[in-house]
Amino acid sequence: MPDCSVARRCLACSVRTDHPGSPGDSEELSGGRLPTRAPFHLEATVRVLQRRPSNVVDVWEDDYYLRVLPAGGDELVLLRVENRGTIDEPDVQISVQHGDEASASGAGVVQIVRMILGLDIDPEPIRVLGEAESKLRLTAMALRGMRPPRFPTLFEAFANVVPFQQVSLEAGLAITGRLVERFGRCVEVDGRSFHAFPTPGAVAESRLPTLRACGLSARKAESLRGIARSIASGELNGETIASMSTLDALRRLLELPGIGPWSAGLVLLRGLGRLDVFPSGDVGAERGLRSLLHLGPRAAFGRAVERFGDLRGYVYFYSLGSSLLAKGLIHPAPPAPRGRGSPAPRPRRSRAGA
Repeated sequence: MPDCSVARRCLACSVRTDHPGSPGDSEELSGGRLPTRAPFHLEATVRVLQRRPSNVVDVWEDDYYLRVLPAGGDELVLLRVENRGTIDEPDVQISVQHGDEASASGAGVVQIVRMILGLDIDPEPIRVLGEAESKLRLTAMALRGMRPPRFPTLFEAFANVVPFQQVSLEAGLAITGRLVERFGRCVEVDGRSFHAFPTPGAVAESRLPTLRACGLSARKAESLRGIARSIASGELNGETIASMSTLDALRRLLELPGIGPWSAGLVLLRGLGRLDVFPSGDVGAERGLRSLLHLGPRAAFGRAVERFGDLRGYVYFYSLGSSLLAKGLIHPAPPAPRGRGSPAPRPRRSRAGA
């Protein structure tokens, strides 16, 4: 168990976030309900968000999603999300397990949670994709109701990409976990520690040897600290990038030291919700998708992905979700009730610069 007192000493600066929520977008927590369209598979959504159960920030246990978020000033809140209904009749509830509920409401944490879990994303396109592609149909049925999740801040997206460059998923998660424990803060509840993700300011002020002690190479440490400094100073702004076309946003991210096409694509997909992006060069996702689509080793993978048009990002999550299903980390959704759904049109081709 990490020493939270050490973690707090590491973060002498004030809690600063770069999420798009603001007090003006706040939503009351008192009602506790998070409306969303059916179907909604909370477990599948959280599992593809966390990728592995070793994730110390996005926690899934006992059918609950647990997450620590900043709530203004130095305040942290531990939130719990659960679906008290079913996949086809969701009753998604949020509650504060630790911290001040009024601060959480004022900081707009409800909107942040909605963004993380994709609660405002129309579930129809992913249904369309599953019905239109026969080879994906069984996986689509098992993952029915999964939403494409995203990291709540631009810095969290980068910090969940840079450590994973050219290493296994498990190794990347271990490095990120050490970064969280070293530079983040945590709350104690019933003798257990729950971790908030580090702010860019905390990493921006760090020394390179400290970052390297978390498992980063010298190049990755320099890259992550440089990105943290750019975000903390306002030079790199998530809202500005979000306003760009996909092509322009990719070009902007590729200007950053240590960021190549795979990293830039993954930041856009998992950090900014660009569902028309499939990260090129993602070995794990390619392996999974080749298996799902029954593509031989000589088949042109890029061409296979491009035919999904502006639904390319959904295919990435299908690939990841399929591997988690195989590991028993996601319970398959039950069959859809009769009468739901309609003939699915083919995905339309997107224009990256549009």
